[in-house]
Amino acid sequence: MKSFTSFSGFAAEFAGAAFALEELNYRMLEHAAVSIEKRAKEKIGNYQNDAGQFVAWAELAESTKQDRENQGYPENEPLLRSGELRDSIEHQTVGLVAHVGSNSDVAVFQELGTDKMPPRSFLGGAAHEKAPEIVEMIGENVALHLAGERVFGGRLPIERE
Repeated sequence: MKSFTSFSGFAAEFAGAAFALEELNYRMLEHAAVSIEKRAKEKIGNYQNDAGQFVAWAELAESTKQDRENQGYPENEPLLRSGELRDSIEHQTVGLVAHVGSNSDVAVFQELGTDKMPPRSFLGGAAHEKAPEIVEMIGENVALHLAGERVFGGRLPIERE
């Protein structure tokens, strides 16, 4: 354990620890957002099972399959045609807030469903699936930080950018 010979030395150490914790929080949040974004993109084009409150994806309607084939796409790759929906998924981390999503209206219709088509959640499902991994990562890093380690992911030193 580190000992201090003055209150100013203690205050300086405490301020440094606070800065490091803020940086750690940002890096963990950014890592979580990247992880969810990647998983959401992987879901596009593949039928999905239940993920928490997000239901398994229904089989595409025969009329949809026929339309896909008529347009030159494989009949059974749900949500994937040109890749535009998949490519619209992105994340942004600012401070201690992260967003993972899409600005595409199609994404909203697919995620939530409509009166004519069932929901096919790729964002909510991805977040649910990644939650255990993210919680474990946060726990490990906070424990290391409390033990005095200035690391991220158990391996990467935190450096000021």
